[in-house]
This record gives sequence, structure tokens and C-alpha cells, in this order.
Amino acid sequence: MSRSLVATYRLQFREGMDFQTAASLAPYLKKLGVSHLYAAPIFAAADNSTHGYDVTDYNTLDEGLGGVAGFTAMSDALSSVDLGLLLDFVPNHMGVSPANHWWEDVLRWGSESRYARNFDIAWEAEKILVPVLGKPYGEALEAGDLSVRLDEKAGALRFDAAGYGLPIDPRTYGHVFGLLDHAEKDRLVRRFSVATPAEADELVERLLEHLDDEDFALALRRAVETINADRGALHDLHEAQAWRLAWWRTAREKLTYRRFFEIADLIGVRQESRRVFRDSHQLVIRLARERRLDGIRIDHVDGLADPKGYLEQLRQAFQSVRRSPSIHVEKILTGDERLRTSWEIEGTTGYEFITALSGLYVDPAKEAAMTAAYHDFIGSEPDLRAMIRGQKRSIFQRNLAGELSALTNLALSVASRGLSTRDLGPDTMARAIVEVAAALPVYRTYVSVDGVSRRDVAIIDEAVDLAMTSREVEADEPIQFIGRLLKLDFEDGADIAGALDFTRRFQQTTGAVMAKAVEDTVFYRYNRLIALNEVGGEPDHYGADVEAFHEAMQIRLEDQPDGMLATSTHDTKRGEDARARLYTLSEAPERWAELVGEFSEMLSDYRIGIEPGLSSPDPETEWGLYQSLLGVLPADFDPANDVLRDEIAGRLAAFAEKAVREAKRWTSWTSPAEAYETALADFVAAMLGGGEDTSFIAKFWQAAKPFVAAGALNSLSQTAIKLAAPGVPDIYQGTEFYDFSLVDPDNRRRVDFAARSQVIGAEESLAEDLANWRSGALKARMTAAGLALRARMPEFFAEAGYVPLSPAGPRAAHLVAFARQKREDGGDKTVVVVAPRLTLTLLDGAEDLRVAVDGWEGTTVPLPEGVEMRGWRNIFTGETLAPTGDLDIAAVFKDLPVAILEAL
Repeated sequence: MSRSLVATYRLQFREGMDFQTAASLAPYLKKLGVSHLYAAPIFAAADNSTHGYDVTDYNTLDEGLGGVAGFTAMSDALSSVDLGLLLDFVPNHMGVSPANHWWEDVLRWGSESRYARNFDIAWEAEKILVPVLGKPYGEALEAGDLSVRLDEKAGALRFDAAGYGLPIDPRTYGHVFGLLDHAEKDRLVRRFSVATPAEADELVERLLEHLDDEDFALALRRAVETINADRGALHDLHEAQAWRLAWWRTAREKLTYRRFFEIADLIGVRQESRRVFRDSHQLVIRLARERRLDGIRIDHVDGLADPKGYLEQLRQAFQSVRRSPSIHVEKILTGDERLRTSWEIEGTTGYEFITALSGLYVDPAKEAAMTAAYHDFIGSEPDLRAMIRGQKRSIFQRNLAGELSALTNLALSVASRGLSTRDLGPDTMARAIVEVAAALPVYRTYVSVDGVSRRDVAIIDEAVDLAMTSREVEADEPIQFIGRLLKLDFEDGADIAGALDFTRRFQQTTGAVMAKAVEDTVFYRYNRLIALNEVGGEPDHYGADVEAFHEAMQIRLEDQPDGMLATSTHDTKRGEDARARLYTLSEAPERWAELVGEFSEMLSDYRIGIEPGLSSPDPETEWGLYQSLLGVLPADFDPANDVLRDEIAGRLAAFAEKAVREAKRWTSWTSPAEAYETALADFVAAMLGGGEDTSFIAKFWQAAKPFVAAGALNSLSQTAIKLAAPGVPDIYQGTEFYDFSLVDPDNRRRVDFAARSQVIGAEESLAEDLANWRSGALKARMTAAGLALRARMPEFFAEAGYVPLSPAGPRAAHLVAFARQKREDGGDKTVVVVAPRLTLTLLDGAEDLRVAVDGWEGTTVPLPEGVEMRGWRNIFTGETLAPTGDLDIAAVFKDLPVAILEAL
């Protein structure tokens, strides 16, 4: 690894953030205390990309961000203050765009393209489907939406579909020239006859050269005008291409290439090919050799055909680098799933840390009361697990119908060779595939040419057994056959090869099924406590005891001591401090139910009937909306501030629209219900309308204040834990201060770095910070203090053990404590964290965090052996404590109700 990983700082590039701006932030990031800038994708991407995940050229830095010169300047600025760089890399997919020269070449030449095997394309299909038309193909043709145009700059003819351009196979130019009179036709065909792709460059040179010939140019333009006026000829030209335009709705069931989830504009890349891997990683390897790249974050590793094989290739490619970059992967672990240590990487990007933290702050003792309140308000009792399985079926059968069809054909090809399975039909096989995928408890398994691990066998067997209980398939044999395919349970070589083809594609698909069904559907349908509806989270895991957190941290230490500790990312459903506030609702479900009843009554005039049995918002959406409003309000919110209210109203309205469309219950992205959405927007506007004392928002804010204060204390608590837990703290842009963001794109808003820089390093007293806790400055300065500690002893935090500590006394249930300990010459080096939990009950309705420093008399934390004779320094307050066997929490929390203590 290059520089020691102390902490990373994530920046979203584009939409105001470029290389020059990032370079200017280097001094601030150094002052804050991180060791690495963690950059969102910075490679060339589709035109007007807002995120960079639609990369069009792996080996070109985006010119809109500043290109090579801008990147070099940024890299030099980081190095000048000893900061490293981690890059977000997207190997699984590329943007389908004219800017992607690989894709353009494939469209032009079809299976003869030199890049034909770079993408996951079903070449056995007749055409490459391009589903971009706003209406069915025949209607688009008759409406004049299709045409040919001359691209004089490129020296080529292109097909245009209402602004979407496609290359034309030069061997079919005769369809255009053939409409001219004999002399003109003969002239063009003779000069521009092309037989093979190898002649393409020569053709372009000739065409560009002859465009200066006025007679030639006139004839060519006349040919274009002529074919555009002849629908039949235009259709014939279209049919002669390697691609076929289609209505956008066709994509879900007929798409001829693997895509990212259900996004037709993102095509799957075959990184399992060594040539493709080599061609797509030239730049990152060169940057590593030049010491301008210290680490790489692999996006959507589960989308790759063979994640382990890919990561091995990547590690081998970096072996020639003097300081090998670190490797982290975006991998969502569910339930008791653990990271595959055979991957030999630093770790994940940290979603599982969010899940572990949530268990600390949600009160499991109050789950039944919250569930009853939720059910009573929505008027039903949804079964989350049944909902998830149902949505996985629906997503697979509808949104990913094309993938299901491809998998069905692969399975049938193997089944047809077996006497006991050749009678299985396509419908039965498809339903069996769906049931096994719906029952799978994880995003995917990792079967490959290396075989099937015992862990994967257990997962597959569990899914098969569960699928057979559903009775969605009349017989067990088809489901058992899918299980055999997934375990490569065959003796014949051809059957094993066929099973491997099926399993590879199945494994690449189940992650999409899970993500679209759970993260992008159920998380917007099941709103009992939305703080739990987080990437990698499970909303029915409602809090946990402290021991479960300790166990999770010990697993992190064992599996990924250098894994990232995330609390917010560009993919989280809400900001870390919004979640911290919403956790507190779990402590007072009866009070929340009472408040929701009052809120609902106050806004009853704005709840509009859409049709019999349906109002907007519907009860499920309304229950979630009140939580979203609670989460999004800044800690220093003023209902009388019209500008602030309007800004929040706009953000909440955009979120509400996204939420109900993702839920796909009453409206959707593909079929918006205008009446429902209009009424919902009006309801949100009413929530934030008016700032007078009698307005809804004023009364809401008054009721929210105890939750706001408790949420702030939760925020300080999780910040302290993150700063000392096993792993590498990852700070998403701006979240060193409070972050009350909603889901993307709300969490990609611009950050006021100038204001943050003024706070970090400024001399303020702790009393002032705690008194002014609503500003977020206290969280920021705690972050800086914790990062300074980690920077001072990086080897300690990389290697120290994790020791759970057990609080005792009257407030023991309100504490989580642990030590990081490493044996060294002269005695153990130790750092202890003591942080509050269940803070709403702890504050007992108080709206001032200074209250939390009192009432700890008699509560202690026994220290680990070997440190009884050591004094302690509180890194936040600077105060020292005398040697002691048990920490007296009243003394520890005398000035600040959270502590990180360093043994002296």
C-alpha cells in the first residue's frame, strides 16, 4: 500500500466540482486530517453526465473536469501536502454513447468489430437492439423521427433518431447512393465502396477529402435529402445495419446485451477477458506507476462475471508498481454474510458498518409498540419478507425479463441433454429460476471455474429449499435442477460448461434483482422506521444489544481491518445525521404515533381522493413523509425563514416524487400517475407552507425539538465510534458537519467548503461548542481531533485489537464502550471510546445537549487489564484523568458527553 490509510474524504466530481476546485481543497483536507482524497469517477463519460458512472473511455480523463493538465495539477496539489488519491473505477459497465468509440465501432461493424467481444452482447441474436425511440418503430418512421445526416466533421453518414445518432455501416452506403441518377450513383459508389472494416479509416479520409469538391458534396447532400424523403428506402437502410432501433419499452424484455441493472444506457463489459482487462486498465496502472494513484475503489464488483478472478488480475497488474495501491470494493453484505477473504483486498466501502451502528441506537424493546403504531396508521400488516420475495419475482419477470429469457435458454440447453430433465419446458424453467433468485438471501454467490465453495453450497441449498416451499412451481424437480446448475453438479464436460455459463450469468443478475427489489422498491414501500431502510440494511432487524455491535467489530478486524467505515455515501438513502435523528423515534413509538395522528389531522384538507380506496398521499407514504421531514430539517431550523422553508420544500417534494415512483405502487418512472403526483406535491407544499406560529411546520418543529437534540447526541456518538473503530474512516463530502441530506441527487448538492475551513482549526472553547451544538461545529472539531490521533499513530489503528468493555451502574444501558489495544515494548498502548446511546430517553425531553453531561454518578466502565496504572487524556477536551481501574463516567463526561481517551 502507498501512504498509510488514515481516513478518506469522498468528493463527487462534476456539477461544480472539477480538478481545479479539488486541488484548491487540498489545504483544507490536510487541515481536517484525512490522508486521501477519494474521488468519484473522473474518466471520460457520456455527454452531460452528472456522476461519471457512464464512462466512455477508460483511458482518458474527462476534459470537462480539466483533462490531463487539470488532473496533474490536482495530483501535484495533493502531493504537496502529503495527501494520497483513491479513484472510483467502474469495470462492470460503460456508457452507451456516441462518445464511446468501442461502442460506436461495434454498432458500425457488428460482430466483425475489433471490439465485438469487449461487451456482453448476445451475438446469436439477429441485431443489437437500441431501445431509444419514444414510440414504436413503425410510428417513429412514419412520423419522420428517423433520418440520415451527413457528419462532415467525422466524414461519415449517420442515422438519426430524434437526436440520437447511430453510425452507419459504410458497406451499406449504396442504399443512400442508389436513389440518385445513374451518373451520380456511379461516381459515389465507385469512390466509396467499402468491403471490410479494415477499410473504414481510408473511407473517412476519402470522404473528408472529397467534401471540399463542391459537385461531390452537392451530390452527397442530394442523396441524403432523397433517402430522407423516401420512408421505404430509409427503412431498407435501417434494416441493413448491425443494430435495430426500437421503442424504449422494448428494452426490459428484448435487450440483446447485458446492462447495469435495468439501465439500457449502461452496457456490460467483459472484464473476464484478459484483453479487455488490459485495454481498460492502462491509465489506472500508469497513474499507479507514476505514484499518482494510491488506491482504487471497484464499483459494483458483484456485476462482474468472476469478481475473485478480476481482483487477482488487478492485484497482479499492480505488482509492478513500487507502492501497490489499496483495493476496496463496493460490496453489500447482508445478514451474517462475510467478506470473502480469499479476494485479498483491503475491504469493502463500508455499508455493513452503517448497519452495525444502527443496532446501537434503535431500541429493540420498543419494536412491538412501533409496529403496532405503524400498522394502525396504514391500516394493514405488511410482511416484509414476503414483500421482498414478491418484489424480487416482479423485478425479474418484468423489469429484467430479457435477462430471464437469456437464462432460461441457457438452462434449457443443459436440461435438453439429460433424460430426466429434457421434458422441462421454458415456462417451468423460467419460474424455477425466478423462485431460486427470489429465495437467495444474499446479492450473489461466487461459483467459478475454480469450483464451488462450501459457503456457496450452503447458500444455494438454503435458497433451493426455501424456493420449494413457495409452491410457485408445481414440482420440486425444476427448482432442484437450478440448484444443480448453480453448484455445477454434473459429470459430463459439456454439461459442466453449460452450467458454468448459466451460473455466471445468473450470479451477475441476482445482484440487480436484489438491489432493484429491495433498495429501489421495498425501501420505499415499507416505512415503519425509515432510518433502517439503508443500503445493506434490513428493516426488520430492529435494534440489537451492544454485544452484537462488538461482535460485528471483531469480525471487521478479522476480515477487513483496512475496510472503509462509511456513514454516508452517494448511494445512502439519507444523510448520516438524518438517520441518527430518526433512530430516536424507536425510543418513543407511542409519542410518535400520537404526533403523527395530530399531523395527519392538521393536513387532512390536503389529502386528496384520487379514486375509490386511494388518496394522495396514501397512508404508507404519509407515514414515511413525516419521518423524512423530521430527518431533513437543519438543527437550527427557523420556521419563519421563508427562503429556507422554500428550499427544503423543493428538496422534499423531489424526494417524495422519487420515493413513490420507486415504490411502483400507485405511480412509476415509466408510467407516472399525474393526479396522484400533483396531489402529493401539493401536500408537501402544505407541510412547509407559512411560517407563523399556527402553521403546520411551526407546530411540527416544536414537537420535533426533543428528537432533534437526541439525534445530535447520537451523531456525536457515532462520530466518535467511527473515528476509533477497526477500519478506515470515510467522510463523504461535507459530512464533517451535520448532514441531513435525502437520497441522491439531494446528497450531491454543493458543499460550502469556505465555511467549513473557517471552523476547522479555529480556537473555540468546548463550552461554546456544546452550547452551540446546532451549528455542527462540535461534530467537525471532534472529527478533526480524532483524525489527528489516527494520523499520529497509523500503525496502532491498523494493527490494534478490539476489546469490548462492559459499562456498569445506573446508566449502563445508555453506553457503548470499547478499547483498541496493541502490545508494545514498555506496555500496552490503549485507546478507549465511551459513547452514549438511546439518547432520547437519556435526555428526557431536554433540548440542550449540556444536560447530557450530568446524571452519570455511579456509572462506570471497567478498563482492560494492564492499564490500571496509566493516566488518560481526553482527545476532545484535552483534560487528563488520573490512573484508575474503572472509568468514572461522571468525570469522563464532565464537559462533553462522549469521549475518546488515550492512555498516557
